[in-house]
Parts: sequence; C-alpha cells; structure tokens
Amino acid sequence: MLPDVGIVIPVFEEAASIATLSSEIRDRCEKTGLTFEVWWVDDGSQDDSWAEILRQCGDDSRFHAIRFRRNYGKSAALAAGFDRVQARVVITMDADLQDDPSEIPLLVKKVEEGLDLVSGWKRARKDPWTKTLPSRFFNLVTRIVSGIALHDFNCGLKAYRLEVVKSIKIYGEMHRYIPLLAKWEGFTRIGECQVNHRVRQYGRSKFGLERYIRGCLDLMTVIFLIRFGARPMHFFGSMGLLAFLGGFLISLWITIDKIFYDNPVGDRPSLLLGALLIMVGVQFMCTGFLGDLMLRERMKDNQPYEITETV
Repeated sequence: MLPDVGIVIPVFEEAASIATLSSEIRDRCEKTGLTFEVWWVDDGSQDDSWAEILRQCGDDSRFHAIRFRRNYGKSAALAAGFDRVQARVVITMDADLQDDPSEIPLLVKKVEEGLDLVSGWKRARKDPWTKTLPSRFFNLVTRIVSGIALHDFNCGLKAYRLEVVKSIKIYGEMHRYIPLLAKWEGFTRIGECQVNHRVRQYGRSKFGLERYIRGCLDLMTVIFLIRFGARPMHFFGSMGLLAFLGGFLISLWITIDKIFYDNPVGDRPSLLLGALLIMVGVQFMCTGFLGDLMLRERMKDNQPYEITETV
C-alpha cells in the first residue's frame, strides 16, 4: 500500500539543517496521521550533508537517499526523486528550513480535494528585496505568458498527484516551470495556497541574480516546446515564409523598376536586403523540415499520446 505522502528534498550543502528538518517532517506527519516516505537527493554537496543524510536514514527506515557524483542542479535532483518516490501525494521542499513542514497536511488536503498540482505562495517572503523584487517581475511575466494564475512559480514547496510527477520530464532549469509542464501534459487542475516562509537559519542562498537570466531563457524554451514541440515546421516555416515573401517582393519590385524604368540595380541596398531575406527564409524553412523529420523518427517508437482511461 502506498504511503499517504512522499517528500522529495534536493540538498546542496545544507548539513546544518538536515536533522532539524527531519525531525519537523516526522513530527508533523505523525501528529496528523499521515504515512510518509522521504527522498533526500544530495546534489554533489562538498560539506557534511551526505553524512548527516545517512545518519537520518539509519535512524528511520522511512528516509531514503540518493547521492550525485557532482552538482547537477535542482531540476536533476527533483527528477531523480520523482523517478523513485511512490506515494499518493508527492511534496517537494527545499532543505534550508525556509519551507515549513507544518504546511504538509494543508497541501495534501488540497490535492485530495481534486487538484493535480498545488503550488505554495510565499506571500510574506522572508528574503531581501534583491531576491523578492526580481522574483515578482519574473512571476508576473510567467503568469502572463503561460496563462496560469499562480503568484509564485518558483516556490519550492509544492504538492502533486503521483501521476503528475511520473508524467513530466524536467532538466536544465525547468524546475521553475513545472506548472507549465504539467499543464502541457494535460494536468490542468492547478491551484495554490499561501504557505509560511521562514528566515534562513544556516548558510547562505546558493542562487544569485543570474538565475533570472537563465530563467527567462528557459521560459522561452518551455513556451516553444509547449506550442511547437510537436510541429516545429509551424514555427520555423512561418518565419521563413514571411522572410522569403518579403525578399521576393523586394526583388520583384527591383526587377520591375529596372525593366520598365531603366533604373540602376547594382548600387541599391534593397537588392542585398531582398537576397538576404530570401536566403534567410529558405534556411528557416529547411530548419523546419529537418525538425519535422527528426520528430517523425522519434515518434516511430513512441506514441504521441497518453491514455488515462478506456471504457
């Protein structure tokens, strides 16, 4: 029988907080009658995190651990945990004690009420303005582009039905966009709830402002994959067709101007512009053709759909 809740915790050099977090998780779940399992994923820590994780696993058989050879990033850590966790509801949280385990019962309840994914909202965030201000802008842009009404996409405290984490594939920095990936896979019942956010007690944040630059690039990648991942020709072909038609019309006008009005052609910048647009258009369309050919080869062994029920 599956546990009520499975908790996946990426860890990167958070040795000082692991024992406290373990105790809080155990106390909260036992007091509310939730059966649970915990998957620690050590993302190449260089401190005593792994030794502390092993200590917790030795004290409680409900704690399990994975260790990476080097630092691969939060997305890889979550993916490893998602591959192994087996519970009715899966919860992710950070290991720095800023996510409060007392919110676990609330998140589980929200999923049991029928949501596929519940994202925490750190409304009263205990971080400096250098993190909160860019984060608000980032969340606003993501909310507008994705059409998902969440206030805090990057909150590490989230809850999922097991089927969700087994269906999505995350890599790179895609952990910020799990709600988008879930929606793409057909899990549209996405909600949020306000959660308590605590002041960091130990160490320092492992993320800098550069994560927002990477986040913007990853957002472009996710949007492209969602809208054109199964039909790359529609994206590249549209741009190529527009460029080709623009170049063709410019070249046609230059030709007419030369034939009927005997105006010189060789020293006109528009000649180069027309030729350039035609070449760019052809390249874009060729890229679309190659994308469709690669997609066709991949689909030979993979069905392009998932069935949830057959009656």
